[in-house]
Parts: sequence; structure tokens; C-alpha cells
Amino acid sequence: MTPIVPIPAIDIRDGRCVRLIKGDFRKETIYGEDPSEMARHWEAQGAERLHIVDLDGARDGVRANATSIRRAIDAVRIPVQVGGGVRSLQVARELLEEGADRVIVGTAAAERPDQLSEWRDALGADGVIVSVDARQGWVATHGWVESTQLEAAEFCKVLADVGVVRVLFTDIDRDGTLDGPNVERTRQLAGIIRLIASGGVSSQEHLRQLSETGVEAAVIGTALYDGRLSLKDALAAC
Repeated sequence: MTPIVPIPAIDIRDGRCVRLIKGDFRKETIYGEDPSEMARHWEAQGAERLHIVDLDGARDGVRANATSIRRAIDAVRIPVQVGGGVRSLQVARELLEEGADRVIVGTAAAERPDQLSEWRDALGADGVIVSVDARQGWVATHGWVESTQLEAAEFCKVLADVGVVRVLFTDIDRDGTLDGPNVERTRQLAGIIRLIASGGVSSQEHLRQLSETGVEAAVIGTALYDGRLSLKDALAAC
């Protein structure tokens, strides 16, 4: 069993901390009005890293929650990885300049994988995470609203070939459901490229299962906010 890092998720929509079910914007639960306060909360609970996503930006391609995210980064001392609306190298540079530790790119990577070597050279191999968000094995983009003809495993092979170091894999059908991660698909992708897992984690057992797949970290959202899993217990399991 390989030790992994549990990473609390802070998803932001209209400036508030929310969670969606399977990425459906119609199935939203609000958990806080201030992302900065939420960031401080998870840091105080022992988080080693935070995962922040601009949901409006992911769907629309514009950093709608840039101010809230910048304040959240400034509110903590731990590393923060940020995604959502990162459609250009310039935006990625801005996020790193604002204090993000890593930038997550999804739609732009799926549409223009040939440009990722430029991103890697400009931002550093460790500064870029490519988000591979899959529904029934097929990559989705634009905030999970649009489907592609990219199969997740084949896409990961392409990413590895162009020098991408790290991927965030989310099984959309599991995200926000608390039903557990897609262990087999996660294991498959972790055999291709270094992986952070996301989607469905709600127990220590789920984290133990993921630790056996070879992933380096797991993003946890709804289970932490609902109290199904405490960050203390998640850290203990990892």
C-alpha cells in the first residue's frame, strides 16, 4: 500500500463554496459563502494541499471567480492547485504569479495536446496538471458539459508522450455521489502516468483502495463537507 495525500476540494461558483453531483450545475449544494474562510478551515484541520476549481470558469472559459481564488490562495500557507477556465498559457502564468503551486488545465489540453510541451517548458513540468475528466471512459470538456471522442487511457498515453508529468483523473459518474472511486479505471491510468484520483471517495476504505492503485493523492469533496469523512480520518487512512 502506497501512502497518498488527501486533498480537500474547494469548488467555487458565483463566489461561493459549492458541491455538484456528477458535475450537474442544476444539482448544487452551497457549503459556504467565503472560499478564503474554507481554505483556512481545511488548513487548520491538517490539509497538506488544497484543490480549488472555478466552476464558472470551467464551463465558460473565463475566470469568473479570480478574485475569490486569489484571496483563498493568500489566506493559507500550504500549496494550492487551481483549475477552471485555464484555456491559455497566459492565464496559467497569471495563476502561478498569484501564488498557485500548480495549474490544472483540462479543456485546452484536450483540444490542443500538441501545445502542452510549450506549457511544460514555460511553467515547469511540476507546475502543470492535466485534468482528464471522463464519463463512461470518454473525456469530457467545458466543465464536463461537452463530450469528446478521446478515450481516457489513450489520452493519458498521449499526455505521457508529450512530457506531461501529472494527471488529475475524475470519474464524472462518481463525482459527488459518495459511492466510491472507480478503482479499476484508476489503476489502469496510474499504470500509464502519475495520477491524482478524484470522484466518489467517502470513506477510509475508499482511500485504502486507491492507495493500492499507485496514485499519489486523492481529491475529496462532498464527503468532507457532509461530515461523512473527517479530514483527520482521511489523513490517518493515508
